[in-house]
Amino acid sequence: MQAPSRELHRLEIIVATLALLAVLALSIGFAQAGPKSRKAEANPSDAQANPSALRSSVVLVQDVGNGETLIARNAAAVMPIASITKLMTAMVLLDGKLDLGQRVAISGDDLDYLKGTRSRLRPGSVLTRDELLLLALMASENRAASALARTFPGGTDAFVAAMNAKARALGMQDTRFRDPTGLNSANVSSARDLARLVTAAHEYPLIRDYSTRSNATVQALGKPLAYRNTNGLVRSAHWDIELSKTGFISEAGRCLVMQVRMAQRDLVVVLLDSWGKYTRIGDANRIRKWLENQLAGARPG
Repeated sequence: MQAPSRELHRLEIIVATLALLAVLALSIGFAQAGPKSRKAEANPSDAQANPSALRSSVVLVQDVGNGETLIARNAAAVMPIASITKLMTAMVLLDGKLDLGQRVAISGDDLDYLKGTRSRLRPGSVLTRDELLLLALMASENRAASALARTFPGGTDAFVAAMNAKARALGMQDTRFRDPTGLNSANVSSARDLARLVTAAHEYPLIRDYSTRSNATVQALGKPLAYRNTNGLVRSAHWDIELSKTGFISEAGRCLVMQVRMAQRDLVVVLLDSWGKYTRIGDANRIRKWLENQLAGARPG
């Protein structure tokens, strides 16, 4: 009668041994997984910062000093550029050496009959050219840009011709302009051309100043009108933006061009056809994070 007891005892030992081995295996597995989890928590933005995660259809990041391309996606694609146009509008106006203090009245001709966009600058509002330039660059005011072109010597047609001539002089082979506001989807360019545009516009102190102003107030028809920059990044302490312009029409998507100081380099950033309302801002932040991580990784330990 003792044989079955000894057999049962041996089975208990085997089961206990297997259980102990299973516990040890689980402990080793958790120990190995622990550092990986901590590493992932320490760098939660790695995937987001990777250029492949950018959501704009067209991306170009270029070093101003040496021309090195750091990130490029569809940089040669020719597409509508919306209010990025206004950088060229500003350059042509300033090249014309017109009196910026001269007062200009908004007229019915400045209303947008193409897209039906709204504006608080009602016909009859009178501002200086300087104020109109500020609102066109900072707040992307379409009626302001239209009035600047309309009151140019020769009118809007002559102004648009000067815009195209300036584009050719800058070597912007993919670029065509049909209006001074960017509301016309026939205003087209490529990211590589827009990098040239941004670099050229950066040479104008007023364009640098006005395009990066956080906010401004003007008087129109006896009332103060407060405006804010359409690029919220100019209000961020994390960014050093030297020039900025946003754009949007349905054909172009949401667009953003900037010249920035980033990762100890002067860079041009071009983002076109961003599909979400905040995607261009998200992509800009992802680019900054990625470049800063790259720079940190390149520094000697």
